[in-house]
Amino acid sequence: MTTLKDIQQSIAPELTALNEIIAQSLHSHNELMNSIVDNYLKTKGKQLRPMLVLLSGRLFGGINSRVLHAGAAIEMLHNASLIHDDVLDQSRTRRGVATINNVWDNHVAVLVGDFFVSRALSCAISSDNTDTLRVLSQLGADLSLGEIDQENAARNHTITEADYFKIIDQKTASLFTSCVEVGGLAAGATREQLEPMMRYARLLGQCFQIKDDTFDYFHNPVIGKPTGNDLREGKVTLPLIYALSLPQAPGRDAMAATLAKTKLSTEEINSLIEFAKQNGGIDYAYATMERLRQEAERELDSYPSCDTTDALKLIFRYIIDRKK
Repeated sequence: MTTLKDIQQSIAPELTALNEIIAQSLHSHNELMNSIVDNYLKTKGKQLRPMLVLLSGRLFGGINSRVLHAGAAIEMLHNASLIHDDVLDQSRTRRGVATINNVWDNHVAVLVGDFFVSRALSCAISSDNTDTLRVLSQLGADLSLGEIDQENAARNHTITEADYFKIIDQKTASLFTSCVEVGGLAAGATREQLEPMMRYARLLGQCFQIKDDTFDYFHNPVIGKPTGNDLREGKVTLPLIYALSLPQAPGRDAMAATLAKTKLSTEEINSLIEFAKQNGGIDYAYATMERLRQEAERELDSYPSCDTTDALKLIFRYIIDRKK
């Protein structure tokens, strides 16, 4: 059976080349910046987003230098957003490693994030493809607007399922869509050819965020974040949104009143989590992810079946099954 590791191995040389472009792009004459960047790049995670760029390039004609530089640009912008998010969220660890703002301070972390953005733009220019710059600029706007919408919802203490999907479309799905877009365009795909692939990536990004949000409802030391952290920050996610939408749910009005409070106690957060779980919120989230997976597979069926489409389908299943 093909695994995520098998997919990584199938594009290992190209993935290595992409990471080398990132390392070279981020190298500077500043010793402190080099030290921080080198330490940061040691922890790469699963590299799903670079993989999507490369697989999209492979599907539409082959992985060339333009695809590699486009992928490197997207990954650096993504990492810039993570570094800035850690500052905003006052995160102390990411992937089990101390964050830049924890080791140094917010001032240094913001500057490092800004440096990543500047090098992402430079790498996009090196891709010799104006489409990469266009996608990168739109992605930066989408990521920011998604975070702003989420912050606004948190302050108003109200959010519908439609609001939730609008937020995750911008803050998460836009990144996945951009990955397959730049990969395909750099390989020579037409806009028409890319449309099913971009719809697949949008569904994948939505699923990724929904799965990420379910982690908040269970204690898991692997994740490295406390249960209820989203609610502590005012973020209401799909399981609770669903439970609160059920008029017959016992205690619904009391839970809605609790959620409207400016600040929640640990006991209140635990009550909201249990309310969501007892009223089918987690089951609803998984049913939604399965629906998205089926839609995504139908989009991929627009292309001739091959190792690449099989790999893309497997990545979707991995997203749903992942433990962290």
